[in-house]
Amino acid sequence: MPRIPGARRRLQDNPVVGHKKVLLAAPRGYCAGVDRAVIAVEKALDLYGAPVYVRKQIVHNVHVVSELEQQGAIFVDEVDEVPTGAHVVFSAHGVSPAVVNAAADRGLRAIDATCPLVTKVHREAVRFARDDFQILLIGHAGHEEVEGTAGEAPDHVTLVNGPDDVDRIEVRDPDKVVWLSQTTLSVDETMETVRRLRERFPNLQDPPSDDICYATQNRQVAIKKVAEQAELVIVVGSANSSNSVRLVEVALEYGAKAAYRVDYATEIQQEWLDGVSSIGVTSGASVPEVLVQEVLDDLAGAGYRDVEKVKTAEEDLMFSLPKELRKDISGKQDSRALGGRSR
Repeated sequence: MPRIPGARRRLQDNPVVGHKKVLLAAPRGYCAGVDRAVIAVEKALDLYGAPVYVRKQIVHNVHVVSELEQQGAIFVDEVDEVPTGAHVVFSAHGVSPAVVNAAADRGLRAIDATCPLVTKVHREAVRFARDDFQILLIGHAGHEEVEGTAGEAPDHVTLVNGPDDVDRIEVRDPDKVVWLSQTTLSVDETMETVRRLRERFPNLQDPPSDDICYATQNRQVAIKKVAEQAELVIVVGSANSSNSVRLVEVALEYGAKAAYRVDYATEIQQEWLDGVSSIGVTSGASVPEVLVQEVLDDLAGAGYRDVEKVKTAEEDLMFSLPKELRKDISGKQDSRALGGRSR
């Protein structure tokens, strides 16, 4: 079960040397793929009524999952837990063909909320496997996205967990090797992994386009700039959110003296603020803005009322909803068919 926030308590406004301020990263929070997936569950509940089943967490955020549960979504680990004939939504992280087939075998009415950028990686895996390439998939073992991508071509995929994993990799033919990656990784670490792979396999091919998603990259670029100026960085995001965890790591690598991840503002510890005048704030790509605002409100109570936005990119991308959800209950085109919400 998702955790709920702890009891709210007031952070103290203790004196520090210098002017207290918050450096607020932009972009931050919801990306287009997350927005699409969350709206997909909400729309399915509107159209079909509760319960609607969701395989795995629709996105990796405990607050979002809890909110959807309250609306009537039921989250399951595998499709065999879903009653025959029920509606099931596949999460933004994607699923393997085996999961799709298992849902069909049970007569489930599946709605695929896979992020289109993840779908792109799936298609690349299928194409390279068809051409008999060995695919070196850079990603984290056990992550749902990695399992889904590997499931597209299990006989051709070799998982590479990171730079330190490169030396153990063996390939059948060094002239027919290509790399793909999980979309939510650290850009810097992924490029270091690719560099080491290319040292071992000089003919390693690149994917036709960058696999790490635009939102992951944009949020890392923004936090790099914030970290240069912030003594402390607070990242709002869940522990199983790969891109949120990466933001903490990037902040520390690029100059922040301390960086912490929280699900809720109530998790901020008073001692983190001791002697700190500048605090950077950002959020992972599956985090609603309301959670960031709660952090800002609590920090304002501790004297950090001056908020300076550090903006490094504009984002206006939206993805269409799954085809089953583009019309409302009367059959008319839904106003949210292209996704998007004010935030």
